Amino acid sequence: MRTLIQNGTVVTASDTQVADVWIEGETICAVASPALRAQLGQTDRVIEARGKYVIPGGIDAHTHLDMPFGGTVSADDFDTGTVAAAHGGTTTVIDFAIQQKGGSLKQALDAWHQRAEGKASTDYAFHMIATDLPPGQLSQMADIVAEGVTSFKLFMAYPGVLLLDDQSIFRAMLRAGELGALITMHAETGLPIDVIVERALAEGKTAPIYHALTRPEAAEATGTERAIALAEMAQVPVYIVHLSARRALERVMEARDRGLPAYAETCPQYLFLDEDALRGKPGDEFDGAKYVCTPPLRPKHHHEHLWRGLRNHDLQVVATDHCPFCMKGQKDLGRESFAKVPNGMPGVETRLHLLWEGVREKRISMNRFVEITATAPAKIFSLYPKKGTIAVGSDADVVVWDPHRSLRLSAENLHMRVDYAAYPDRTVVGAPELVLSRGQVLVEDGKWVGKKAGGRFLRRGTFAL
Repeated sequence: MRTLIQNGTVVTASDTQVADVWIEGETICAVASPALRAQLGQTDRVIEARGKYVIPGGIDAHTHLDMPFGGTVSADDFDTGTVAAAHGGTTTVIDFAIQQKGGSLKQALDAWHQRAEGKASTDYAFHMIATDLPPGQLSQMADIVAEGVTSFKLFMAYPGVLLLDDQSIFRAMLRAGELGALITMHAETGLPIDVIVERALAEGKTAPIYHALTRPEAAEATGTERAIALAEMAQVPVYIVHLSARRALERVMEARDRGLPAYAETCPQYLFLDEDALRGKPGDEFDGAKYVCTPPLRPKHHHEHLWRGLRNHDLQVVATDHCPFCMKGQKDLGRESFAKVPNGMPGVETRLHLLWEGVREKRISMNRFVEITATAPAKIFSLYPKKGTIAVGSDADVVVWDPHRSLRLSAENLHMRVDYAAYPDRTVVGAPELVLSRGQVLVEDGKWVGKKAGGRFLRRGTFAL
């Protein structure tokens, strides 16, 4: 099958040009001037992209599909979650296999392969969440890397469930450095947070807003500083996930200014929502449970600092931390206590729509938009150049983006399996017209036209950025 996407403006992280994109089977075989079209032969399908942008399919480096949490399971599995991702222009997700306390890393990886296999409609990869790392498990890290899972997520929060002590984190960093793996960190100082939560509940402060008020910015800033310090001592790179606040960003900036290999992602919710959402609606304060995620939404003044971080390359990636829970039957498990609300928000489908607003408002350039949504995660997580760019030899993960197409981000217009929308009153301008994964059209004019469950597991290389 030979496909030609013609007359579009091809946008990569570094270049913008009017060009034809030629696809042979699953791979881009040429990016050429329209003047050369006659010389490049016949095609089976021609896609007209005049007036549109042709960009690489997005890579969401932080999703939680079919994930057990707080007595329930995230509402999107690998079927519904990857279909929703594709509707939003994302063609690769990197999800998290979670080691159970007392279980092995290999058992966790096998379990997540079972969750995804035969369900995912986009390509996918895994990080490994390590929750229990005695010496015997440290030796298993090599087996996980050999399976193409070359990043490990460690937690400084959630005592008794996910938290690792600093010695275990440091040993894991040293081992990761030996293996060429990358450590990603949930950087909050979790033990003091638990004390603050206990005091709030004892005082009868149970509403969703207290999720934010009990997880102060200082806890995230301190956790970020500790994570960077441990990585510096281990002489390894570190990647901070879902950074939400100014002071945490300043810790990353200071480290990068000193030449340390520190990287960080933020998420759309920290760029477009603020902690007032957690206060709920008049007469319904529990409506704020829709916005319970960790780290929590911050006061609005943090937005500009995060946008500046994206412009200045102090933040490298925008991922979603997509972890949706329905209000009915899931979020309402915490109706009597914010501490029991399942943490997470839907976002895998709306990431590109929202960040395009940043392009329209001139907060970031089109090239930077492509970089933070596709190219940088591909490079950091060793998928580049097969993923994350429009280039000869790359997988034909391509989005034809219509800058004039509007979409209201209401629940009825979206495909994530959750009973609410995080941005229900926002209408965005700019949306995918066509989404291809390895040369196959998945979404056209907002409708699913592709093959279900055609996604492949991606074995990633070791860290080499």
